[in-house]
Amino acid sequence: MCGLTGFVARSGNVDGQLSRLRAMTDAIQHRGPDDEGHLLRGPFALGFRRLSIIDLAGGHQPIESADAELAVMGNGEIYNFRPLRAELEAKGARFRSGSDIETILHLYADCASPNGPIEDAAAVASSLIGMYAFAIADGRDANNPRLVLGRDRLGIKPLFWAETAEGIVFGSEVKCLLASGMVEREMRREALLDYLVQGYVGGPESAWTGVQRLAPGTVLTWSAKDGVRTQRYWDLPTDALRETPDPGEIRDCVDRVVEDRLVAEVPLGAFLSGGIDSNAVAHSMARCLDEAPVLCTVGFQEKSHDELGVARATAQSLGAVHHTEILEPDPEAAISELPWYFDEPLADPSTVPTWLVSRVARQHVTVALSGDGGDETFAGYRRYVHDVAENRVRALVGAPGRGFARAAGRLYPKLDRAPRVLRAKSFLTNVGADPARAYWNSVSHMSRSAAAALLAGDLRTALEGHDPFDAFEAHYQRPDIDCPLYRAQYADVHTWLTDRILAKVDRASMAVSLEVRVPLLDHRFVERFVHIPAADKVRGGRGKHALREAMRPRLHGEVLDGKKRGFDTPLEAWIRGPLKEATRDALESLPEDWFDRGALRGAFEAHMSGRTNHDRLLWSLLVLEHWRRRHEVARISA
Repeated sequence: MCGLTGFVARSGNVDGQLSRLRAMTDAIQHRGPDDEGHLLRGPFALGFRRLSIIDLAGGHQPIESADAELAVMGNGEIYNFRPLRAELEAKGARFRSGSDIETILHLYADCASPNGPIEDAAAVASSLIGMYAFAIADGRDANNPRLVLGRDRLGIKPLFWAETAEGIVFGSEVKCLLASGMVEREMRREALLDYLVQGYVGGPESAWTGVQRLAPGTVLTWSAKDGVRTQRYWDLPTDALRETPDPGEIRDCVDRVVEDRLVAEVPLGAFLSGGIDSNAVAHSMARCLDEAPVLCTVGFQEKSHDELGVARATAQSLGAVHHTEILEPDPEAAISELPWYFDEPLADPSTVPTWLVSRVARQHVTVALSGDGGDETFAGYRRYVHDVAENRVRALVGAPGRGFARAAGRLYPKLDRAPRVLRAKSFLTNVGADPARAYWNSVSHMSRSAAAALLAGDLRTALEGHDPFDAFEAHYQRPDIDCPLYRAQYADVHTWLTDRILAKVDRASMAVSLEVRVPLLDHRFVERFVHIPAADKVRGGRGKHALREAMRPRLHGEVLDGKKRGFDTPLEAWIRGPLKEATRDALESLPEDWFDRGALRGAFEAHMSGRTNHDRLLWSLLVLEHWRRRHEVARISA
């Protein structure tokens, strides 16, 4: 795992720009503490920080072609680089290192598409199996040198860019671009509303004005003459559902994608919790290795969230080297340590335990496999189960029943603290809504109207035409498949997964220089199983049915049939306790041209009195203010 950054000058010359480039690489030193590289040639300034995983001695980047007309940098891992290398060497390519990233350079040099560099870039990316973000400096046309950027299919590795008056600037994290001085420290106003509603900022535009996020499965080319061109080279299936898979096929596929991710020249292990996904990965890892797997588990003081006992049983059955630690999530980390690494606001409280788990694992390994992606592929989240139930009721009651439910939902009181059986407002509201809006309600932190009511008057007026739901709905409606569950999964993969879950894991793990590999997000695995019939995913009031049954010969009952837990955090207690004064201070410090101070104070007082639980809102505001301070956000866009 590494970090890449750089810029291409419109002027055609970057002489004297080394200090700027060094500032950009220094900003991401945590991503690559082992080595750094800088290349200034013609209009190209390329900078790299390396966490050495493969070819420890010879994998220095940027990597240049023999004639110095091409150069490449890559963040991540290419798992099929060896067969690709053999094919290229058979064609006459001469490799100068054992690095997997050098394969990208020769693949690009080997391309000769009549449609030019964008098609060449798409062909290169389509050949790769792995997690990656890459940058290629193409100086073969001296009159029109080009930058080529590419990102892996699922968006596991990040890549940001901005076109400016000086040229184009890019990097693995936004802080590289900020360090260049080529972009302003200004928050995009639409991003603020998106953040309040969703808890994160997603889509092609970042939280920062002018800074773009390269979409997953997309390549980009830029030259001073032609500007920016982008092309999507991969997407999830959108045409039809697949047949029900055989359990043996699922097990074989898990084994294969795990085995692909065991290539490393440094200590390698895996995260292990009490869940199906991490246990499935651990079992496959044990089957593929000639030695005891190294597994890392953390336990929590709160027994309702602790999975240490289940994980210990698995580790013992596998004969694993099992590293464990009991943690107490540190609320102060959210405002002291993490804002530097998360250079877009992210209100997911599990950033704290994810960072802590990564820190524990880094004491023992440099590479860790995780089970991320299984919930999105096999519909494991509880909200998928609820969505299936709501859609069944919606179909059963028909249009008259939906109208009645909609009216009843408006009248029914919001009883957050009542027993679950009495909390029917959300269910009635969702049954009365169309499927896209109902699912959106289940994944949002708060409604658009409630979020807008917190904003300062002028900002609220300026944002009247913006609704975060619109981008989500576009994804939800894209599949030509009459299956609401698959539409929800498709939308989640394009929003929640890449911009919340994977962003969280990448920043939290790279904060401690740990590479996390996600075998269940191998694109071949996802595109085979994500669109199997809904009944193979949600059955008997539980998600992940096909994976659960496929793993039954391997995993013990408490893993398969036990209660699903997660990296939860006691937000409500934190904000009333150790974070009370920090939260109060944040609400008083947020700019008055952003928020209605009276509305913020009202939410705080209602929470402290116990009348209402506003923990998610207050947490998101606390995170926002400390992100704003740490990155010196000067203003919000007009």
